[in-house]
Amino acid sequence: MCRGLELLPATCLERAKELKALFGSLLHKSDHSIPVQPKKNHSADEQLKWTDSFEKLLSSQNGLCLFRAFLMSEFSEENIAFYLACEDYRTAKPSKMSVKAKQIFEEFISADAPREVNLDHLTKAITKENIEHPTSSCFDLAQAKIYTLMEKDCYPRFLKSLSQQSEQERLSNLIKNFAAGTRQM
Repeated sequence: MCRGLELLPATCLERAKELKALFGSLLHKSDHSIPVQPKKNHSADEQLKWTDSFEKLLSSQNGLCLFRAFLMSEFSEENIAFYLACEDYRTAKPSKMSVKAKQIFEEFISADAPREVNLDHLTKAITKENIEHPTSSCFDLAQAKIYTLMEKDCYPRFLKSLSQQSEQERLSNLIKNFAAGTRQM
């Protein structure tokens, strides 16, 4: 380690690692990214379906785009990127599985991963063992943990943010309508 870094307090080094991960994820171009902007405006009916289940949200292109944008605002976009990378990996040709497995592991799971996801030590160890002899299911445990994390933690906050957005839009429309009505008088 560089002599200058040894002199810094541990909190500074932790923050530097966080910044490295953030900049790494911003600079890292992944094959597993999805567009930030929805392709079309989503309807209230479509948005209502997203509240039914996390699975319905992920199956909607607009929902997935908005969820990703939400995760980016929370600096946790790596979770959905990892989940999608695992989905893509499952359909990979057997001849490409080894290379793809190593890429996913290096990008999301290894200790120095630029977009490291929050997995416990045991899950990381099992996944590392699995990629030595890759199969279509070698990321299943890790993917399930990240899915559960997003479903139980991020998804409720996402729904709350949508609800707050809807309330703000309604209030804004009321104010605009009121202002337009007073001008006509």
